[in-house]
Amino acid sequence: MGGVDLEIVPGVTIPEGELQWQFSRAGGAGGQHVNTASTRVQLSWDLARSSALDSGRRRRALRRLAGRLVDGTLTVTASERRSQLRNRELARDRLAEVVAAAIAPPPPRRRPTKPTKGSQRRRVEGKRRRSETKRLRGRVDDG
Repeated sequence: MGGVDLEIVPGVTIPEGELQWQFSRAGGAGGQHVNTASTRVQLSWDLARSSALDSGRRRRALRRLAGRLVDGTLTVTASERRSQLRNRELARDRLAEVVAAAIAPPPPRRRPTKPTKGSQRRRVEGKRRRSETKRLRGRVDDG
């Protein structure tokens, strides 16, 4: 894992030197193994000062991730697996996912359209049919 840059999307790669790793003991079930091995992984990346993003993508990411950043740094954690190596892979994948979503361009604006005559007609016909079905469930008069 060490020494490999993290590709976010084609053309955007975080250099390995900008990633900070921290390891600690994971909580939860696992028996004796969990008490001795530092398998929990925290991966941090200083988004605000990174050279990996151009200014436009950086602004967009800072805006979208504002609630997750601490002093401009994004941190992800992985502790699901018993192996530190597997947790490192999970943390890298998570960081890449979060950053890719944050730098993605906004979706195109929706162009408002009017319902077609046919769709309006089908809607009203369905409502009429449903109304008739419910009306027929009414009480029977002994008239």
